[in-house]
Amino acid sequence: MSSPIRQLLDEAAKSCPNQNEVRDNIVKSIYSSAENITSNTQYVEDKKSTDWSRKIDNILTSPIWGFPIMLALLTTVFWITIAGANVPSSMLATGLFWIEDRLTEVFMALNAPGWLRGFLVTGVYRSLAWVVSVMLPPMAIFFPIFTLLEDLGYLPRVAFNMDRFFKKAGAHGKQALTMSMGFGCNAAGIISCRIIESPRERLIAILTNNFVPCNGRFPILIALATIFIGGSVAASISSIIATLTVAGLVVFGITITLFISWLLSKTLLKGVPSSFTLELPPYRKPKIGEVIVRSILDRTIFVLTRAMIIAAPAGGIVWIMANTMVGDTSLLAAFASWLNPFAQLMGMDGFILTAFILGLPANEIVFPILIMSYISGSGMLELSSLEALRHLLVDENGWTWLTALCTMVFALCHWPCGTTLYTIQKEQHSWYWTFLAIAIPTAVGIVTCMIINLLAKGFGLV
Repeated sequence: MSSPIRQLLDEAAKSCPNQNEVRDNIVKSIYSSAENITSNTQYVEDKKSTDWSRKIDNILTSPIWGFPIMLALLTTVFWITIAGANVPSSMLATGLFWIEDRLTEVFMALNAPGWLRGFLVTGVYRSLAWVVSVMLPPMAIFFPIFTLLEDLGYLPRVAFNMDRFFKKAGAHGKQALTMSMGFGCNAAGIISCRIIESPRERLIAILTNNFVPCNGRFPILIALATIFIGGSVAASISSIIATLTVAGLVVFGITITLFISWLLSKTLLKGVPSSFTLELPPYRKPKIGEVIVRSILDRTIFVLTRAMIIAAPAGGIVWIMANTMVGDTSLLAAFASWLNPFAQLMGMDGFILTAFILGLPANEIVFPILIMSYISGSGMLELSSLEALRHLLVDENGWTWLTALCTMVFALCHWPCGTTLYTIQKEQHSWYWTFLAIAIPTAVGIVTCMIINLLAKGFGLV
């Protein structure tokens, strides 16, 4: 850009109280000029394509229809992921636990000590088996769908719709894209924050990415919504109500993301939002082969490998705590008892909070740890049906709708998993920001659960 033009723009920016308006007017003027120039050139084929793109964009980016379509599409993607992952997840679990039985036979044939077999097979291997069987199928479905939407050109429309909200929150419009990546895996969402050029706004996106649930937390949300929300209505609409409940929690998470982004931009990370001029790309026919390779190799396998590295030692630690006795009580039960008074203030119990703490390496193992704690088993277990789970939670351990709601909210708003924390440290090279990535969502989760518990009991709803 020549110096006279630069000087003119600088003077215009100084004279106008709203510099964002100056930027918008400049960009608008540039594109208007470009349209005037190209209007004299005839491209018959491209014009048809442009007309169709504009007609579609008038709907997808409409202030009226844009957000309902986004929510409907998001819910559909969730439904496809959940429904599609059930069968392969079950098959994968069956195969992996068949291998566990064979490993057990090998250890017994070798007359290996019981503690060694328990630690390696029931602890370490079973932890890996749960992570792979629960995490791999949803990621193998979600990431290709997400990449497909990316190739089609829809994700920039999502960023366009959300831009004004993140701009008002003092954040970058591209945070909408990084937030969307977090639905598959928060670690992948952290990596995608590289697309944000501003270090300040990149940090805001990193510190708030955990408020959207990853595929490791969806099983908790879905199971509890199905049992306690969907189970309270007629069977014909129970699945719809449960799906809407999960969608509502996702919207709540997005709202928290915007609020915390605004709070950070006014306190720790003050600054003016950087310019974000988004040119909507044309709709494209996706390259299926490239989508599969990129989503499976670059995202699914990469994230799963990190999760397995962290989940393996966690399984061993859980097994040791469940089998180390302090008098007549296991170390796991003693720890849960110590946490119980604080957990009660949050509308939960000590075993639930213990499961979240021990599930730090991978969210996929939170529920198996909780079930193991309630059953007092020697390894991570999972019940065979939702009805059996309902019986364990409600009839044997006194869960109410309030317990389920607080557990779902805390699952949505609590510290990131070990894989995500590892990724944050690698991306930022700072323990300070990694600690804040733990502290901020944890504080939000604790305060929110306490408020819900206080209001529910204060109004006599339980």
